[in-house]
Amino acid sequence: MKIAALVSGGVDSSVVVHLLKEQGYTPDIFYIRIGMEDEEGYIDCPAEEDIEITQWIAQKYGCRFEEVNLHKEYWDNVVSYTIETVRKGLTPNPDVMCNKLIKFGAFVDRRGKDYDRIATGHYARTANLGDTAFLATAKDPIKDQTDFLSQLSYDQIRRLMFPIGGMMKSEVRTIAHEAHLPSADRKDSQGICFLGKINYNDFIKRYLGEKEGKIVELETGKVLGTHKGYWFHTIGQRKGLFLSGGPWFVVRKDIEENVLYVSQGYDPDAAHGKEITLMGFHLLSGFWPETPDCQEFLRREVKFKIRHTPEFHQGHLSRLPDGLVRIESDDRIQGIAAGQYATIYDNDAHLVVASGMII
Repeated sequence: MKIAALVSGGVDSSVVVHLLKEQGYTPDIFYIRIGMEDEEGYIDCPAEEDIEITQWIAQKYGCRFEEVNLHKEYWDNVVSYTIETVRKGLTPNPDVMCNKLIKFGAFVDRRGKDYDRIATGHYARTANLGDTAFLATAKDPIKDQTDFLSQLSYDQIRRLMFPIGGMMKSEVRTIAHEAHLPSADRKDSQGICFLGKINYNDFIKRYLGEKEGKIVELETGKVLGTHKGYWFHTIGQRKGLFLSGGPWFVVRKDIEENVLYVSQGYDPDAAHGKEITLMGFHLLSGFWPETPDCQEFLRREVKFKIRHTPEFHQGHLSRLPDGLVRIESDDRIQGIAAGQYATIYDNDAHLVVASGMII
């Protein structure tokens, strides 16, 4: 079986190669260059260090190494999406788009199509029911990344391998130390991958600039302060408002007037909701009926997430007109942000069944 291993230089993908070798496979190793070091002013992206470690891994395990430059594809599909989503006042999810369109999209079109399987260091698993492959949650609930993979197609999922999905992060670190891998003590990457060490707000400022607007208390209409542009803030945000007498949470944005509405307290009613409407509802497999008017779909009990956290929420799904889907949560949820993706799981919180963008 021919396996392509996507290795970034981090501990997770490095251990993937070690595990594959232990299982008798010698994968071809690919480093995908998607950073912005080619853009003016982006000089701190760590690509060279990543590549050096990845090449070391390839040499240690006798694997062929190849660098694949997908910078243009990443800019066209992920960076531009991020900028335009923020411009619309929504909250983007670049990691979802990166997995769907780059790692398992453009890379497959360029090189991955020549391989039987593609192995990555994602914390996720696949499960087979009959002839159908499903995306399933990882053993480590804190590291689980199935929400970032929830827009993949069935054809993408059935070719994937997640060798560390059945391990806790601590186990992965232990293997890396025992194998004397240079990435054993590397910190996990934080933030959006294409930014390197560039601050997110600096990135947004570069493309959208600044525009002063009012910060208004939702309940009273009182002006509490000013901000530098609604695009720097997201629903549910607490930090970065610089208001006294807090905590304050962003609960609404007026895009036309460039106004942020906030509510005070640790549990303000205005910061919560129980109904979440999704567009672009994407079923990962044929586990559920896809016919919009199918009665089996109505009031289906599910587990779900609306952001990257270990916790699941309980709720029910129902169909709405125009292809929309509604989640009715059993509990009040804080910070429902339009533009983010909700991930739907079976009622055991094991199989990933669907996802959709919050509107």
